Amino acid sequence: MTRTLRNHLAAESHVGGRAAWLRAAVLGANDGLISTASLMVAVAAAASTRSTILVAGIAGLTAGSLSMAAGEYVSVSSQRDAERADLRREAAEIAATPDDERAELAQIYRRRGLSPGLAEQVAQELSSLDPLAIHARDELGIDVTALANPVEAALVSALSFITGAILPILVVLLFSAALRLPVIISATLVELGVLGAVGARLGGAPLGRAAVRVLIGGALALLISMAIGRLTGNAV
Repeated sequence: MTRTLRNHLAAESHVGGRAAWLRAAVLGANDGLISTASLMVAVAAAASTRSTILVAGIAGLTAGSLSMAAGEYVSVSSQRDAERADLRREAAEIAATPDDERAELAQIYRRRGLSPGLAEQVAQELSSLDPLAIHARDELGIDVTALANPVEAALVSALSFITGAILPILVVLLFSAALRLPVIISATLVELGVLGAVGARLGGAPLGRAAVRVLIGGALALLISMAIGRLTGNAV
């Protein structure tokens, strides 16, 4: 194997392993940006003071990031429990009926296109190494070296939400009342376009189409929030 091919395979594996987490982080930042900016736009449109808008933004950031973390922790914990239960069941089956399990593995390889003799040979050789890991991967679709990690998932979700939510808060801190609302909207739309393009890049989708979709959705959320804020402010 040439050095170029080895480098290519290493890079491909590295990117593929991170892609799911990166996409989740982008989506979390997108969620944090839209929800916090929409909340602050609504409060700002009601002609509130800087301190009131900041309190609303920080409250939205805190509640949103904690909610994302808690939801992701519960979801991934359930996934991990299910994976561990499947692995325990599979380990018991391998210990009780190793020949039947090896035959089942060979059948899986035959369905994938191997000849019966080769499928049996592959099943035999792989089962001699680490039968549980092989059965988990090929029969259950579980990588025993990369089980779901609820703490990691919760931290990624919370931090990505905060990353997106911090922008409108900084805008309120840095700009005067006259510029506050248009700058929040403009900065939010710019960052939404960037996040949409990054998410599309990670997912292999067209950049322009993804960015436009995110921009349209974000613009609608901001405009509706601003309208509600103005109506509420006038009514109150």
